[in-house]
Amino acid sequence: MPTLLELQQDMRRSLVQRDDAAAAAWLSDPSLRERLDIYRNTFLAGLNKALRLSYPAVGRLVGTEFFDGAAQIFITEHPPRAAYLDRYGGEFPDFLQRFSPAASLAYLADVARLEWAVNCAMHAPDLEPLDLKKLAAIEPNDQSRLRFVAHPSVRLMRSDYPVDRIWQAVLARDDAELTTLDLNAGPVNLLVERRTGGVEVICLDQSAWLLLAALCSGEPWHSAIERAANLDASTALAEHFAAGRFVAFELTTKH
Repeated sequence: MPTLLELQQDMRRSLVQRDDAAAAAWLSDPSLRERLDIYRNTFLAGLNKALRLSYPAVGRLVGTEFFDGAAQIFITEHPPRAAYLDRYGGEFPDFLQRFSPAASLAYLADVARLEWAVNCAMHAPDLEPLDLKKLAAIEPNDQSRLRFVAHPSVRLMRSDYPVDRIWQAVLARDDAELTTLDLNAGPVNLLVERRTGGVEVICLDQSAWLLLAALCSGEPWHSAIERAANLDASTALAEHFAAGRFVAFELTTKH
């Protein structure tokens, strides 16, 4: 009689890898094997649907047959580790980067990265923005030690391709916009965040993006502003506060 762990491992091989050899040994009733097929198909269909919901533009770019085939391979390599499927598929962009059948679409992985950032922003918890009264109480000598905690919906990414415009055009089914896109127009620096009206994707210039990236990574304020060449850092920080992009602050340890 197999142990519980052995049964679980056999079930996993059957569901994820489509290897029924071990499971068949303890399923003597043919009807149980049929039920296992139904369960496996439901399992795979559910994960495929989760990926489609998180990556709608990728699905439209490559078509149903290609997406389903890639999803099947991805699911085999990356089965879910939690029951919360809104968080399933974070490795899909890196998978597409390595997936040789997708090599002709050089921008596809970055479109997927943008879609995952949108998905994460959409499902991020709601937190109150930073209370500026608490910030005003910081002693002047301690202000250089300030570092900020970003709202969990804030995501930053860079791409060599205009993935924000590709993403928007694909979802809007705007073929005219897609035909005018110049893939060699240069890199884009993107901010993804959830606002009152929904998730927004904002294209920033390099200085503004570098400043925000430094702040969101927890870099102290005084060193973060050094990355903001030709930028009024104080005004930029005020705009971030007004947008609710930070929820807390800390003071770095003195050396």
